[in-house]
Amino acid sequence: MNIQAVDIFCGAGGLTFGLKKAGIDVSHGVDIDDSCRYAIEINNPQTTFISQSVTELKSSDVSTMYKDGNLRLLAGCAPCQPFSKYRNPNSREDDSKWRLLTEFQRLVSDILPELVTMENVPQLRNHNVFEEFVNALKALGYHLWYGVVKCSDYGLPQNRRRLILIGSKLGPISLDQEKVSKKVTVKDAIGQLPKVDAGEKLESDPLHCSPKLRDLNLKRIMHSLPGGTWDDWPEDIRADCHKKNSGSTYKSVYGRMIWDDTSPTITTQCYGYGNGRFGHPEQNRAITLREAAILQSFPLDYKFLDKDTPFSFQKLGTMIGNAVPPIIGQIIGETFVRHVEGINTR
Repeated sequence: MNIQAVDIFCGAGGLTFGLKKAGIDVSHGVDIDDSCRYAIEINNPQTTFISQSVTELKSSDVSTMYKDGNLRLLAGCAPCQPFSKYRNPNSREDDSKWRLLTEFQRLVSDILPELVTMENVPQLRNHNVFEEFVNALKALGYHLWYGVVKCSDYGLPQNRRRLILIGSKLGPISLDQEKVSKKVTVKDAIGQLPKVDAGEKLESDPLHCSPKLRDLNLKRIMHSLPGGTWDDWPEDIRADCHKKNSGSTYKSVYGRMIWDDTSPTITTQCYGYGNGRFGHPEQNRAITLREAAILQSFPLDYKFLDKDTPFSFQKLGTMIGNAVPPIIGQIIGETFVRHVEGINTR
């Protein structure tokens, strides 16, 4: 039987692209942000984008997206900001954001797809909302596997850790993908890209650009060593906060990546030199949006914006940083494919 997926919170299509590489038909992607439509549909031609909030999404409408005879996979990788480690694990102060996972739970409970998956930040494990979600799925008869995965173990050139959950009504399931023997490094991933200066862009690829640096930050990055900290700078260009005792806990900001290591976690602010260790290993600039996308395992030719849409570092950074890395989506997809094949051969 064929597996057909609907991708809720699809964003720019990282999970969709990965599932399709594994051989799964992703018929629909749903997201509240209509600017994701182009990325989903141009890179995944057989996938229809639906611009709608999950809070307004009817279970009956999702059910009609599936074709009779297919095994149904419902994917729901909710945006991770509500589950940040900086929030109180049991706080419900912003209930509208907490509802994202519970709304996905509603869809699963109503539709009862044969297969389910979600991905989020590791901190979600510590929140009551996740425990409630797991207990609800178990009560519905799902066999579950969930755990925190070090994504570099599976070929992502990035030190990204994510909580992955997969579930099946067909039988026991687990993420059993073989780990890579050698980690993919920053140099492996982006070392061959053309050189660009801060504030410039490659004419053939508008995403291969990084913001212009102020004179002070240009001095700072010129004194920054790969893997180093602002301790390497002369005293006169350090920020006031760095001179306080509390500043010692922020050693990774204004840092450079290391060629022969994985990158730090790519965030929605990864295009900013001062937002983390997002400095290029040797060029005096932050990584470009294209480099960020490649470090997220998007292919070099993945398209995010059409020519008529205004360019925005913030919008593109959010699309790229929030995405499920396609390689992780592919591993999840291959797990489901092997699981179904194992069921069919019994």
